[in-house]
Amino acid sequence: MLEDEAENKSKEKDEMAHFGDMQNAIYNAGLSGVLPDYPVDFASLQARAEKALSPMLLNYVQGGCGDEHTQYSNASAFHHWGMVPRMLVDCSERDLSIELFGTRYHSPIFMAPIGLNGEVTQDRKGDVAAARASAETGVPFCASTLSNTPIEEVATAAGNTPGFFQLYTPKHEGLAESLIQRAETAGYRALVITLDTWLTGWRPRDLNTANFPQLRGKVLENYFSDPVFRSLLDKPPEEDLAAAVGTWAATFGKVLTWDHIAWFREMTNLPIVLKGICHADDARRAADLGVDAIYCSNHGGRQANGGIAAIDMLPGVVKGAGGTPVLFDSGVRSGSDVIKAIALGATAVGIGRPYLYGLAIGGAGGAAHVLRSILAEADLLMAVNGYPTLEAVRSAGAEITRD
Repeated sequence: MLEDEAENKSKEKDEMAHFGDMQNAIYNAGLSGVLPDYPVDFASLQARAEKALSPMLLNYVQGGCGDEHTQYSNASAFHHWGMVPRMLVDCSERDLSIELFGTRYHSPIFMAPIGLNGEVTQDRKGDVAAARASAETGVPFCASTLSNTPIEEVATAAGNTPGFFQLYTPKHEGLAESLIQRAETAGYRALVITLDTWLTGWRPRDLNTANFPQLRGKVLENYFSDPVFRSLLDKPPEEDLAAAVGTWAATFGKVLTWDHIAWFREMTNLPIVLKGICHADDARRAADLGVDAIYCSNHGGRQANGGIAAIDMLPGVVKGAGGTPVLFDSGVRSGSDVIKAIALGATAVGIGRPYLYGLAIGGAGGAAHVLRSILAEADLLMAVNGYPTLEAVRSAGAEITRD
């Protein structure tokens, strides 16, 4: 019996040798009248999610800073970068794997941290659903400090797929250390420190509805379950939610400087990733300080409305980083976007809203479908354009397609 199961798994692996084989499975199922449960393109995915989410939640999920020009530019700027096809290259075998923090991953994508994951599923356990999608696909999940489920339970749901922990550094040093140590004990493989959110940017969609979910007690379970945080309270959160939320608001948002990198080093053995680096000089300084990775991101345009697309800043960050790995997110909507970011020097590419929309319409299964669709498109683009490996993609580079 065990031999039969092993043989079946081996056959399944051979039959799905490439991510792009997903399209064959869809077309073959269509011969029997079976259509995909979820969309394979971002526009259709977004339309489905807009029907599944409440108006206030949708505002928070889709909203950006100011007039949202930067948020729009993040996505649209990918269109003025293009890949040049190379012909007569044998791409019958493709390799999309990467090595990061001493671990080999089968693809270059990861699930970017999103603080409202927990709210987008019907059971309000979206963090767990995201982790299950990670376990199902092998795509690492970057768990947010803001969560409806403690990080330990999220890590368990991810199974054997390694994950990362994103930290909003609190003002209380003991609480910061507690959160970091919990993440390390739970088995997360890297500490991703967000630099641009010690306070929130001007977000008209949320302001017009006077809605800030955390002040309503949402996605604060990592704090409410933390022994150091609970020690700051007169009564536990389950007895006095308003006071607990007030304590959270008072401790959220430590102002960080370059001098704090040594402080983080003292607290953990985890690889340290600085998220929010967009300038070449900042990337160079971070690399000089020995951080383990630099995360180029403008928070999806949710924190500052500066107008410069993250993908346009990526080449400078990569140059400044030298040999330090560069992670990237902001505006990624497709497999083609992923390959363009790789061509511009990214080591790994974070997927944000697409997988969140998948969570909203189908929980773990919906998010896994989205991740597989993105990987399928990336794989097929490499096959058609003559890039059998990610190294070939990087060697080819991306080119500006308009002035």
